[in-house]
Amino acid sequence: MRADRTEGRGMELISLSDGDNSFRVRVLGRRAPGVLHLHDRLDAEAIVTSGFVSGRLAMSLSPADLEEWSRALDLLAAGQDVRWRDDDHSPEITIQPYHEEQGTVAVRVEDLGGSCVSVFLPLSLEEGWIDEQRKLLGQVVREWPSEVLESSPGAYEWRR
Repeated sequence: MRADRTEGRGMELISLSDGDNSFRVRVLGRRAPGVLHLHDRLDAEAIVTSGFVSGRLAMSLSPADLEEWSRALDLLAAGQDVRWRDDDHSPEITIQPYHEEQGTVAVRVEDLGGSCVSVFLPLSLEEGWIDEQRKLLGQVVREWPSEVLESSPGAYEWRR
C-alpha cells in the first residue's frame, strides 16, 4: 500500500483547452486510503471554463472508469464520438472529435442527476490532443495504481 503523495495538489486526467474554452477532469487523490473497499476510488472534479460559464462538479472515479477512458481515447482516435461516465450518479461527458456545425472538437457535460445543468463547449484543439490525453491517463494510473482486488462480489483483498 502506498501513501497518497499528491494530496492537496491533484493531477489532470483530462485537459482540453483552446485558450477561450477549457474542460478538465482533475484527480484529487484517493477517496479513503487504506480502507480496503474504497482505497482504489479516486476523488476528482470536472472543471468547465469559458467566457460565458465556469463551474466545478465533484466526481468519483474507479479503476474501471480509467479503463473506460482509455477505450474512449481509442474510439476518439478512430474518429468516433464517445460518451464517458454515462450513469445516474456521475456527470455524463460526451466528446465529439469533430462537431459538424462547429467544425471543431466538442465537449458536452451534463449533470442531469444533480444540478440538471448541461454545458456545450466547442474547442479548437491542436493536432495530437488525443496523445496528450493518453499521457495524462498514464500519469494518473502510475500515481494511483489499483492496489485492491475484488476477488468476488463484495470481497476485497490487497493485490500482491
